[in-house]
Amino acid sequence: MRKNLKTKKVIDLGSSVLSAWQTNCRVTSALVKGLPTALWSESVPEYPRRTVRMIVAHMHNARAGWIRTLGRPHGIEVPTQVDRHRVERRELLAALKVSGDAMEALLRFGLESGNQIPPTPAYVWRNLQLDVGHVLTYFVAHEAHHRGQIVMLARQLGHRLPVSVIDGLWQWKTPKQGK
Repeated sequence: MRKNLKTKKVIDLGSSVLSAWQTNCRVTSALVKGLPTALWSESVPEYPRRTVRMIVAHMHNARAGWIRTLGRPHGIEVPTQVDRHRVERRELLAALKVSGDAMEALLRFGLESGNQIPPTPAYVWRNLQLDVGHVLTYFVAHEAHHRGQIVMLARQLGHRLPVSVIDGLWQWKTPKQGK
């Protein structure tokens, strides 16, 4: 634990990690909610078989895959993957909530296990260290990459995203957290 020099408030690592993950989930969901409906099924330039819907579905399915690898052996329930070709926005937002909660359970488990997610059988490719800091950073970076990709695609495809959606990418405090 470290004291914030300005307020002398003690910052708990576990609370900070979980709050950071919750912020990531809130920002991802806000972007998905705010996407123009016409953009949802647009093809990605140079990759005509890939759509914006598929990119968002990939974020959920990637969470589910990593939870299967890192969490299932420790009793964390694996979210069901979505059909990246057919999933509707409403279904995907619900799935993101489930996978976000499961990822939070994985991080919580790691925090309770000495800030490390205990290794699982190495029968799959794993390219990250299993301390909660690296696990959190890996998943936030993955989703930030795809959020940026979606914003760029919207611009390339002529869909001007509302200012509230763009600003929402940087709205990291909830109204109750204040300034």
